[in-house]
Amino acid sequence: MNEKIVVFDSGLGSLSIIKPIQRVRKSDIIYFADKKNFPYGKKSVSELKRIILRTISVIEKKFNPEIIIIGSNTPTLLFPEILSKKILGVLPPLKDASKVTRTKNIAILATESVVNSKKIDLFIKKQKISQSIKVSKINASPLVNLVESGKFLEDKKYCTKIIQRVLKEKISKNNIDVITLSSTHLPFLKHILKKEFPSVKFLDPASSIAKKLPKSDLKQNRLSIYTNGDLKQFQNTLKKIDISNRVKKLEIN
Repeated sequence: MNEKIVVFDSGLGSLSIIKPIQRVRKSDIIYFADKKNFPYGKKSVSELKRIILRTISVIEKKFNPEIIIIGSNTPTLLFPEILSKKILGVLPPLKDASKVTRTKNIAILATESVVNSKKIDLFIKKQKISQSIKVSKINASPLVNLVESGKFLEDKKYCTKIIQRVLKEKISKNNIDVITLSSTHLPFLKHILKKEFPSVKFLDPASSIAKKLPKSDLKQNRLSIYTNGDLKQFQNTLKKIDISNRVKKLEIN
């Protein structure tokens, strides 16, 4: 029985969902970092759709997985028609946020293209949360860049400055007490976010993905990592977050 799960994203971001999956079930996970197309959030909608469809096609042919997880909330929100029982995506845990807010002001951290898209408004409407709850959309692309560039490992002071610039005014002005970390890059910044905004609850989308997965008969976890970017550079970044798996090359032409 083929129980492979392939997770892909435009960089290292969706590695943040690996451990939550492994906590729920033993899994044979293949991770593909599409470094050549980073960041997804800055691509035009038509270009991004072409990239995502092509990536899914190559992954299916090469690995024939049981499940493919689009680890980025940008294509998940922009192209819901791609999703199926086999192809899962990452969505902002908005319903969870609506249940825990006390101020009735919550925010979605998403990439620039999502924040500027009508699809995010459609998604919010479909969640059917109480009309008394206000949802702010915040462009978190600068924060995604902090993770992908490795700055979150090397320069905490700079990261704090950017996080304050992106969030401080919006949080205080809108009395926000719950924020969804809709991009899977963002949980890597959670320790800084919590320190800077201790009164705000930050929700990680990973746990909701893990719950959607079918049961597995595997006895142990396995992880293989591929990229179409610079192997050595990516390997070095991974070592800094305690991932020592050997990175292999995978081209998506």
